[in-house]
Amino acid sequence: MQGPCSVPRRGRPPPSESILKKELGALCALLSAAMALPASAQPKDFTVYGTMDLGVRHASGLTDRHMPASGSQNSLSSGLNDASRWGVRGTTPLGGGLNAVFELESGLNADTGMPAQGTPFFDRGSWIGLQDTSGNTLKVGRQASLLADALVTIDPLQRRFPDFNPNMTVGALARHGLGTPYGNTGIDGNAYWLNNALKLTNRTGPYQFSAMYSAGEQAGDHKPLSSGGLGLAWEENGTAAAGAYQTFRDASGRQLKAWNLGLSHRAGNVRLAASAARSQTGDGEAARTRQRVVSVGATLSTTQQSDWTLAYYKVDRERASLANDGYGRFVAFYEYRLSMRTRLYAEFDLTNWDDGYQGAGNKSRATGFGLGMQYRF
Repeated sequence: MQGPCSVPRRGRPPPSESILKKELGALCALLSAAMALPASAQPKDFTVYGTMDLGVRHASGLTDRHMPASGSQNSLSSGLNDASRWGVRGTTPLGGGLNAVFELESGLNADTGMPAQGTPFFDRGSWIGLQDTSGNTLKVGRQASLLADALVTIDPLQRRFPDFNPNMTVGALARHGLGTPYGNTGIDGNAYWLNNALKLTNRTGPYQFSAMYSAGEQAGDHKPLSSGGLGLAWEENGTAAAGAYQTFRDASGRQLKAWNLGLSHRAGNVRLAASAARSQTGDGEAARTRQRVVSVGATLSTTQQSDWTLAYYKVDRERASLANDGYGRFVAFYEYRLSMRTRLYAEFDLTNWDDGYQGAGNKSRATGFGLGMQYRF
């Protein structure tokens, strides 16, 4: 006998259909458990958390915002290792192995005390949801895209230096540079965070399946500024693979299609990682912009406190009626953990701009060096 959430068997479905069926099954299980819950529950956990990350940096050919420049600049910068931020999160048991969860997170510039994006205030997350003991979750609100989620296990820098890391800025569209907003983000030029989003995550053994939809909320048409995607991750015995496909629409309904895929492996004190990402927008060849990122890197843990990371990123850009361009970026990172909460770090970076990507009058090669400290609470 089949219930209302049952899916009839019709042989082996294609991969995308199989993922959707898993997601729908997880959603039905979460909702069924929620309907059987008692009316009252007591809070289990409420946490104030955050990261303060500050460093001094000298750059030649780059501004303090890591954009191409003609000269040199010294700066005290926030977020050289990881984004400075603070937030609150909580968990409330509802019975039957189900919890209510929420999170509010705001980015900040630790060197000035100002919000990182200005508006919205909780720019890095604002959501509520349900979570069961298996890790299946249903979250609703402002959340990171599936492209961003995939980078957790596959980025060579492990998402360090977020404002400078091409996997995050170009691959996951935190600074896509397309000149028009794609997706309902609330931040111009940034499709990394999405408003009005529903995200479902289902864990089955070493696999994790994810589905996401962000409503554009435009009167008369549901397509403009909307976004949707699927993600798949696997992790077992020190090896991890992850990837996502997501589409974003602008205010006119034109699509930006993007995907990423990568692999990492840890053996002893060495971690290796490689990934690829691609995005394309435009209705036909006359209006398209295509961007690609390929990355590779390694981390060596020389002691329990010390990590050395080398990473290389290659970015290529193709635009209609314009010459192809791009850049190669090498980043070296050293991190020393003074405690579980406190770490010191140093970084060196070298960027070679290709075919005028940096713009007229700016240096064709950029270098930078930074020293900093991070505290997590």
